[in-house]
Amino acid sequence: MASYDFVVIGGGSAGYFAATTAARLGLKTVCIEGGDQVGGLCILRGCMPSKTLIESANRFLTLRRAAEFGLSAGHSAFDSKAIIQRKRDLIGGFADYRVCQLTGGEFEFMRGRAEFRDPYHVQVQLRVGGQEEIAGKTFLISTGSVVNVVKLPGLSEVGFLDSDTALDTDHFPRSVVILGGGAIALEFAHFYNALGLEVTILQRSKQVIKEADPDVAEALVSAFRKRGIKVICGTKLVRVERTATGKRVRYEQDGEEQVADGDEIFYALGRKPAVQGLGLEKAGVETNKQSAVVVNASLQTSQSHIFAAGDVIGLYEIVHIAIQQAELAARNAGRLLECKDLAKIDYRLKMFAMFPEPQVAVAGISEREAAEQRLEVRVAKYPFNDHGKSIIRGETEGFVKLITDAKSGEIIGGAVVGPEASELIHEIVVAMHFHATAATLASIPHYHPTLSEIWTYPAEALA
Repeated sequence: MASYDFVVIGGGSAGYFAATTAARLGLKTVCIEGGDQVGGLCILRGCMPSKTLIESANRFLTLRRAAEFGLSAGHSAFDSKAIIQRKRDLIGGFADYRVCQLTGGEFEFMRGRAEFRDPYHVQVQLRVGGQEEIAGKTFLISTGSVVNVVKLPGLSEVGFLDSDTALDTDHFPRSVVILGGGAIALEFAHFYNALGLEVTILQRSKQVIKEADPDVAEALVSAFRKRGIKVICGTKLVRVERTATGKRVRYEQDGEEQVADGDEIFYALGRKPAVQGLGLEKAGVETNKQSAVVVNASLQTSQSHIFAAGDVIGLYEIVHIAIQQAELAARNAGRLLECKDLAKIDYRLKMFAMFPEPQVAVAGISEREAAEQRLEVRVAKYPFNDHGKSIIRGETEGFVKLITDAKSGEIIGGAVVGPEASELIHEIVVAMHFHATAATLASIPHYHPTLSEIWTYPAEALA
């Protein structure tokens, strides 16, 4: 029986960075990956493939708008097979590189499905056949998440696309009904609409991006509706049916039953932690009602020597946070073995970004969170439709927003709905890292005309 200081279960982004960190700390480490492919959700079925498709959609949307800029692009068309093949080629390269990283020799790498036998032992069903039992002094669970299919009458019988299958199908529907209002739903809505397809979004909550402030969600919905995307919120999904020409979703809104028709249904009602088959009950690892592994601020589970990170803990399904959690868990595993005090995770600089058009990005605390925590804050916004560079680019939807502590003036949050939001938000994260005030941000020179200078306006208002 092989014995290790640190046993990582899951070879995605969290697992790889945890194993690398532990190995460099001198811990004897093994990383076990049980999936059919190596790479993890981000590379294989998440961030990278979805953004590859969105990049094609963005370029096509630019061609469709050529006349606005006095240009002629001729007859614009897309090749769905070529779009998907480009995605396959790029993702194949990313996945191959991750395989090289995992097998590079810094730690041991094993292909197989791991199941706890007790708190200190896992049994691995090897992909090459046979089994192997492994003992560990500390563990990390980083098995990610899977699509969470809710019970909706007719859905399984009629069939649907989801974020896994849609990324690899080279036949795009002429019209699609998207179930959900989170990042996956909104990004695919943008993708399909940019290619000229008819899109309807059915969201169960009263707003899309239900975790965001209402003004952020409303700005994106407004922009979507101007593009012709139907966004219907506050619905109760009733059932799914086949029609003579496609598929139909029956739903209730304000007590009345209505229908949404399309060639295809896209299911985007969330994911759930991938814990099935791990034997967590044998290890004494607790999970919550959503099947997420429960951890404390040091990323320890109910068993102090077993840590967890990434989507499997259900806190933030975001890659950079999963990596932050994983690296901290690995360092804490080393501290635990040396009987030292453990470090705690700090989410003060947490970020979230989405890549529709316009993009959406937030950092730090929101107005809603501030109200829940009874924090006294000041808020200032500035619209892109009054900003020179945005007007030049023809991208005037949305706004930027700064949130500061009312007493100290320190920036504690920010949000962007608009062009390059995923890039612009980092200026606020850097400012927050250094505990900068709005007055400090306002005093920093910004080149004109640039998108980033828009931050100076709400900063000046708060200063």
